[in-house]
Amino acid sequence: MQPLVKNNILKEKIIGLSRENREDIIGYDTPDITKIREQALSKFVDLGFPDQSVEEWRNTNLDNALSYDYNLAFHPVKKITNIESIFKCNVPHLNTLLLPLLNGWHVFMGEALKTLEDGTIVGSFAHAIKKYPEIIGRHFSKYSGAGKNGLEALNTAIAQDGIFIYVPEGVEVKSPIQIVNIIRPESNIFVQARNLIILGKNSKLTLVHCDDSYNLLPGFSNTVTEVFIGENAKLNHNKLQNINNDSTIINSTYFHQKSNSKLLYNAISLNGGLIRNNTYVKLNGEGCETNILGLYLMDKTQHIDNYTYIDHVKPNCNSKKLFKGILDEKATGVFNGHVHVRRDAQNTNAVQKNQNILLTDTAKIDTKPFLEIYADDVKCSHGATVGQLNTEALFYIRSRGIEERNAELLLMYAFAAEVINHISIDALRDRIDDMVKKRLRGELSVCDQCVLHCSSQEQPVQFDIDMSLLKTNN
Repeated sequence: MQPLVKNNILKEKIIGLSRENREDIIGYDTPDITKIREQALSKFVDLGFPDQSVEEWRNTNLDNALSYDYNLAFHPVKKITNIESIFKCNVPHLNTLLLPLLNGWHVFMGEALKTLEDGTIVGSFAHAIKKYPEIIGRHFSKYSGAGKNGLEALNTAIAQDGIFIYVPEGVEVKSPIQIVNIIRPESNIFVQARNLIILGKNSKLTLVHCDDSYNLLPGFSNTVTEVFIGENAKLNHNKLQNINNDSTIINSTYFHQKSNSKLLYNAISLNGGLIRNNTYVKLNGEGCETNILGLYLMDKTQHIDNYTYIDHVKPNCNSKKLFKGILDEKATGVFNGHVHVRRDAQNTNAVQKNQNILLTDTAKIDTKPFLEIYADDVKCSHGATVGQLNTEALFYIRSRGIEERNAELLLMYAFAAEVINHISIDALRDRIDDMVKKRLRGELSVCDQCVLHCSSQEQPVQFDIDMSLLKTNN
């Protein structure tokens, strides 16, 4: 059966199921939200799933990911055994407030929504629609619209639950909040999750968002997250992805910034059959600062696609974008970075870089940084590099008595560390540091005498090396 035919069969199945389960989908909705859902479903009917005829999806083929006979989870799992093991966080000393998602549904003990001592509200998106309809109405689908493509329209149409976080004005949430999104199918499952995060004026939040899979069955996770960052508010958002090779993750995140707000977003992808991260940032107030970073380590036949769009609407704003990738074997990657500077966005400072190391002749990266500028008084730059490990740097390290495999590991780690070091949570940074080391020495490079010891093992070997000399041939 041709891929297009399979995709149409899945499309028709989802449309039929969404209509059959309409009462469950709109169960907590206000009339306005129901109307938005109906419009989004009509858009999905028109658009279907994005394919390579769409310019933004030209280098990412969803045919294989959409070839399974997926089921949809219109109800949460009734009985969950070993819940502690499913959502156990193996980051030592990471003190976070955990908000778990299982197959798109918030898993909670006690109340579906909790109000913390400082007034912050966290919990189920579905229950937030029912309990706080005015707040939801002011923000739901206001930043994403019906969606940039059919997948986002589908999420708007049928996603029932997810995570809701509301930080009141002037509140600094002391402990990080951690969302753990687990795909645990008993059969092939197509998961829709909808998250809404609102930061009031002068507030501050540190967020950790983890995507993971529990078994090796194919799963498709289609998540849309809308984030409102109020005036002078600060958000530190850490995104971590580590799923099996048979699963697909499509993440679409919309950040809407008001005046003098600050955003630090760090997306680290360590494993996944197919990962697509759509990141949209709208700087809709003067004095905004945005830092978007990404690190991806892919091997085998894995595929990673990072699409980023930063919209400078107002003047006197700064944005920086840095994505780094290491690809091995037959892995493929895509970076599409778009910075849009509107006519009124004078005194804009925008920088974007994409740097990649290909370890084999069969690994491939398509990189396209792009500037669209209509203002006159701006400082904007972009660059992309693709290369192999620097032979001079390898020689330099080996001259210190380090054998070739270890020299390669050190060089790859030094390349990745620039992104890792931006993680502000010490315990999380140490854990990601360890995971990257394991990833590099385990699947991207094999070495029996590895010098990149993890902190959970013996003390790392120290070498007197000038790390500034470790530059790649890009």
